[in-house]
Amino acid sequence: MNRKKFKVEFLFRASPKIVYSFLSTPDNLTRWFCDDCNLVEGQFSFDWEGNEEIAYLLESQEDSYLRLQWEDFPDEYLEYKMSRSEVTAETILEITAFCDADEVDEEKDFWANQMESLRRAMGG
Repeated sequence: MNRKKFKVEFLFRASPKIVYSFLSTPDNLTRWFCDDCNLVEGQFSFDWEGNEEIAYLLESQEDSYLRLQWEDFPDEYLEYKMSRSEVTAETILEITAFCDADEVDEEKDFWANQMESLRRAMGG
């Protein structure tokens, strides 16, 4: 199956610093993204219902950028970019990810649901 890169954007009424914290620290990731998370020397270990997936931190810039590479998909990445809206002062979070070509709509829905969980975890 062909894999396809896609992007989605979400707005948050929180500073980039807070959003970055919820995307990059194990304690905050377990509040909205996975059941358990560990980070050791740039390697994230994510657990969902007893299934572990490994991601490597490729690049990061505090409060603005984070790129992970899934161990099972070495040619792909999960990227978060944060910026501030000049008009509304909200944080714009742009997510770049990959999925099977026939699952793009489902993956966008998945991320929309995850972002609602993230909003709740951040307190609104």
